[in-house]
Amino acid sequence: MDDLDRRLLAVLATDGRAPISTLAGTLGVTRATVRVRMERLAEAGEILGYRAILKSDLADRPVRGIILIEIEGRGAARIARGIAAMPEVEAVHSTHGRWDLIAELGADTLEALDVTLNRIRLIEGVSRSETNLYLSTRRS
Repeated sequence: MDDLDRRLLAVLATDGRAPISTLAGTLGVTRATVRVRMERLAEAGEILGYRAILKSDLADRPVRGIILIEIEGRGAARIARGIAAMPEVEAVHSTHGRWDLIAELGADTLEALDVTLNRIRLIEGVSRSETNLYLSTRRS
């Protein structure tokens, strides 16, 4: 993957439905180049699909945020599976650095989110966590 691929992915992450002609103009390359790059990135598994982000995605769960999780021992896979099964958890990411997992959360109320956070903190092997709430979301 080179710089052009990374720039293409960044533009697609902002607007996955952008027409190829728009992508080509933004990146300063031909439409054929964009088409070939997108096909190659899809074949390599870098592009897994395209999705629309709906207004209701944010409105349905107005209380949103992340929890950063530190794990003691070797239970990361087990803990990630348990967390991912919770209805308020939208995604679980493994990370490198201070935190072992990051879970994206969404709930109807602060109280519902608090219940989920407590459930996560009580999982055997979770040694520490930090929660950050989203206050607003801007899309470009």
